Amino acid sequence: MAKATTTKKPMTKSEIQSAIAESTGLSKKQVADVLEGLTAVIKKSVGPKSAGAFVFPGLFKIEKKVVPAKKARKNVPDPFNPGQTRDYPAKPASSKIKIRPLKGLKDAL
Repeated sequence: MAKATTTKKPMTKSEIQSAIAESTGLSKKQVADVLEGLTAVIKKSVGPKSAGAFVFPGLFKIEKKVVPAKKARKNVPDPFNPGQTRDYPAKPASSKIKIRPLKGLKDAL
């Protein structure tokens, strides 16, 4: 089983690979291949022309949200300076990624 660290810094990639290799009995190279495969599956799941979501059972859910374009607005009342107006520029459409914890991760805390 991997040793619990009491430091305040997050684990590095090599520390994660070492901990997983130690707890599973796999080599670090095999663990690195599994993590690369997982990364590829996540990218494919949230990329263009995909379902837009990836669920790692019990830990987290990654969702892609498409934000539509916003038109420019002119002479909008400024909420911070009453009596003045403000112009807002147009914004292009974009995609955002949201990661939510699931029950297994929430219970671990």
